[in-house]
Amino acid sequence: MQSFNTLDTWPVPNVAASVLVDGKVYTHGDVDHPFELMSVTKLLASYGFLIAIEEGIFELDTPLGPEGSTVRHLLSHASGVAANMPIVEKGVGERRIYSSAGMDILADTVAQEAEMPYREYLQEALFSPLGMKNSKLWGSAGFGARSTVADLSKFAQEIIKPTLIAAETFAEACTVQFPDLIGTVPGYGMQKPCPWGLGFEIKGEKNPHWTGNTLPADTVGHFGQSGTFLWMVPGTGRACVVLTDRDFGPWAKEAWMPFNDEVWAELNA
Repeated sequence: MQSFNTLDTWPVPNVAASVLVDGKVYTHGDVDHPFELMSVTKLLASYGFLIAIEEGIFELDTPLGPEGSTVRHLLSHASGVAANMPIVEKGVGERRIYSSAGMDILADTVAQEAEMPYREYLQEALFSPLGMKNSKLWGSAGFGARSTVADLSKFAQEIIKPTLIAAETFAEACTVQFPDLIGTVPGYGMQKPCPWGLGFEIKGEKNPHWTGNTLPADTVGHFGQSGTFLWMVPGTGRACVVLTDRDFGPWAKEAWMPFNDEVWAELNA
């Protein structure tokens, strides 16, 4: 991957990356170096919630959160719950409010029903089966995980071809929920509309967008405020993981979009 050379020009203390294509994994940097994920945590936590759905802990349309809200609303940031506090900020289904607090409501419910802390549930349901030995949820289900490129590459392989949940379940996670909602993508402003799946952000027609200008509209993934991101394009067998240890800011907005466009061009060459 010639595009990896671009990573060496980034103004970050450490960077590691992988690109997955056609069953192969190409890597750059120390893939076993641990990084704080921040909101990339939401992908891991949400996959755990999808497993919980298949285990019968709850269903997508189980009432949860504010009056009128469901598991589906919480997973797709449509419940009206505020960003960082479990308080109601908008009516259910009125606005896409990017909410870590909503993730924690889901995690607390799974913990109660499974009779174990959610970090243990995620370890048993996701990390152990995939051999993600250096991943840990230490805090909020919205932003409190730590992992490595090696481990997230295993997760990327899982979402390319699910083994822990039914393909139909993951397809629903990659389908826009409540498609007319507007909302703000942190760092990228108001998006009208602001498509989101079940825990997985969907690129749609957002512009600007951290994945760049050329990745398809159905690209799913997430970025984190610790300078991290993961994207996958359903049906193509292609995904990318990049982890750094410099907080998201102007440098990332300048670097990520052209890098992702470069990766996509190389994969399509």
